[in-house]
Amino acid sequence: MVDDRHIEILINEVYDYYGYDFSGYSMASFKRRVDRIYNLDGYTDFSHFLSRLRTEPHYFKHVVEEITVNVTEMFRDPQFYSVLRKEVLPTLATKPFIRIWHAGCSTGEEVFSMAIMLKEANLLHKSLMYATDINPLVLESAKKAMFPLRMMKQYSENYRNSGGTQDFSQYYIANYGYAKFDDEFTDKMVFSQHNLVSDRSFNEFDLILCRNVLIYFDKNLQERVLELFDGSLSNLGYLVLGTKETIKFSSVQHKFQQLGREKIWRKIK
Repeated sequence: MVDDRHIEILINEVYDYYGYDFSGYSMASFKRRVDRIYNLDGYTDFSHFLSRLRTEPHYFKHVVEEITVNVTEMFRDPQFYSVLRKEVLPTLATKPFIRIWHAGCSTGEEVFSMAIMLKEANLLHKSLMYATDINPLVLESAKKAMFPLRMMKQYSENYRNSGGTQDFSQYYIANYGYAKFDDEFTDKMVFSQHNLVSDRSFNEFDLILCRNVLIYFDKNLQERVLELFDGSLSNLGYLVLGTKETIKFSSVQHKFQQLGREKIWRKIK
């Protein structure tokens, strides 16, 4: 097992060697994931683990992937997508151009869910989705627009429960065990590496989605990220968080109004 002193050394070394700043992550969650990697890869000496991280960039990328991995699926939490479809998209439709930021997009399932809804609302042609993550490996996966074919039954059910009325299979082509989604979606996506811990805003957005990412951050980092989102949202823009996340008790709370019971807030100041 890795002790707290080792975790502190690891965070400092990773920042010095690669520029990744994990200092604001929830230490309990971060330590659990490092312990898992440490045990799975059979380490008994922390110095050996640290040495490999320093000298093998590919191994470091593997470790980052394990630490930052998020569970995701298309149209996850269908009721949330139903509210997005019925109450948020009609408002965005009044804009001449729509900019959307998926922060912590992981392997891209939620980005493609959004693209499908934009298409069905006849808004895809005037939209641009920025999909960012700290992990370059999941971004490469997302860019391929390919997801396991075995998941399509579940995704199709989620889609229908969210209010989708089309044949879900029209959006992809089945090929060698994978579902390849249409290029018209990826043409409206920009994939880029972005670190919520250290990087700044890069545009003004009408909608920001960051679901189930903040739960891995400590309170100070959550505050910094919420301030980043506030500074990146246009007036009357929308901020979306995960089911266990909130802006309550943050410095930006007074600037937003919650939309019903879902974790969707509209910027009003």
